[in-house]
Amino acid sequence: MNNNRIDKKALWDLSYGMYIVSSGFNGKQNGQVANAVFQITAEPARIAVSINKDNLTHEYISKSGLFTVSVLDESAPMTFIGLFGFKSGRDIDKFSLCTQVKTGSTGCPIVMDHALSVIEARVFNQVDVGTHTLFLADVVSAEVI
Repeated sequence: MNNNRIDKKALWDLSYGMYIVSSGFNGKQNGQVANAVFQITAEPARIAVSINKDNLTHEYISKSGLFTVSVLDESAPMTFIGLFGFKSGRDIDKFSLCTQVKTGSTGCPIVMDHALSVIEARVFNQVDVGTHTLFLADVVSAEVI
């Protein structure tokens, strides 16, 4: 394999899930679609999420050190995914358009619509990876719905 050649199409073969990552700060809250959430250790339970620095959710996670993850069912409709993926929380209150949102023990919003499971997390470290930040977090609570 030639190390100087990168066929970015090979990266398309990586598998991803679909998640809503949410956070809040000073009474404001936001959520977004993410496809890069993964478990990094089992004991203690830790996860990581990659969030674009331009996103409002990034700002809230950076300031609060907290976030939630809603693992979406494959049957989640595109209109729902579009709400969190193609619209900015600077322009609309995404949660007001959901039917099931609860506040977790950390105070962050948890989207229950189309969720298979939900996770609350507290950031213990972050890594600048260019356009994104990789937030490393301890799992505070987790529930299968």
